[in-house]
Amino acid sequence: MFGDSAMFLVLGIWAKTLTGSSAAAGLVFFVYAAAALLGPLGGFVADRVPRRPLMIGADLALAGVVLLLLLVHGRAQLWLLYLVTALYALGGTVFFPARSALVKIMFPEELLADANAIFMTLREGLRLIAPLVGAGLFAAVGGGVVAVVDAATFLFSAVALLFLRVDEPPPAPREEHWVADLTAGVRHIWRMPSLRLIVLAVAAAMVVIGFAETVIFTVLSDGLHRPASFFGVLSSLQGAGSIVGAVTAAGLLRRIGDVRLVGLGLVGFALGDLTFVSSSLPLVLLGFAVAGLGVSWAIVAFVTALQLRTPLGIQGRVSAAADTAIGLPQTLSIALGAGLSTIVDYRVLVVVMAVVVAASAVPLLRGRTRTEVVPAAAG
Repeated sequence: MFGDSAMFLVLGIWAKTLTGSSAAAGLVFFVYAAAALLGPLGGFVADRVPRRPLMIGADLALAGVVLLLLLVHGRAQLWLLYLVTALYALGGTVFFPARSALVKIMFPEELLADANAIFMTLREGLRLIAPLVGAGLFAAVGGGVVAVVDAATFLFSAVALLFLRVDEPPPAPREEHWVADLTAGVRHIWRMPSLRLIVLAVAAAMVVIGFAETVIFTVLSDGLHRPASFFGVLSSLQGAGSIVGAVTAAGLLRRIGDVRLVGLGLVGFALGDLTFVSSSLPLVLLGFAVAGLGVSWAIVAFVTALQLRTPLGIQGRVSAAADTAIGLPQTLSIALGAGLSTIVDYRVLVVVMAVVVAASAVPLLRGRTRTEVVPAAAG
């Protein structure tokens, strides 16, 4: 988590520094989102092999991948930034569905929300320092050092997983044609009304949320008159808000349900995002904190809903299918945002984002969490 937070930010800053282009920086996030669309394949793999060894293998592979960044010395190697970003995303399509399934194995259902909140608290707590460390190291000694630090965090993760002791049941045998097997996650989401509502609403919000990946660099340069590396400060404020969201998410989920909590999280993001039209640094910092709060609520509720309403045997595929369903519109919106940022005032894009995200939350806030029978089939 520390390495991801530091490296992912640095990739965007690095592209901006090499080219001077906000669109080039936004393209980093587009490449990541586009590669992540192969998530269904990663989820399929995560359901067909033991999860812990798979996660260890992904860690070791990614440790080698990020070291390719040591070969970037100028604009001519910009393509290498994008290649590493794509491979980074592909590793995540395997690692995170496997982790979701492993969490479901390790915790009873009544503690899943708390477990996911702990993960979120750790991730966002590290975001308080990791972006600053990453941006600071990049400014002081270059991106190569950040790549080495990131590689070390992958190795640390692999070693930690080696010491993990968990009784993992064997993967479920294939019972269907490979096409049906691969699409089991999508079919399960569609059959479960609450999951279908959550995924469709978040996907609708993602149609515009991707604008932020490019717009934020314009907010920094034109609105706040700050360098691209100042993004690390903003990310840290978002991390602070996210910690508050993560700490309170499990309790809120038990009170209002996962469906409404996802909706409340989207509203929080919309309100925080709307402050980006301002040139006031304190207001934008507050907006990042509020957006972080909303993101935590939405993610904890989203992940918990998938785990609670999905049998273990298809956990990886359902997780990957949901990620892909929201990743596709996000990818398109990043590309659209990069293009629109060159011809449309960034404040217009910010307002559009806030309105669409808030509207996407309405069906969730009006809905009720349903008691649904989870199919026993392991898939």
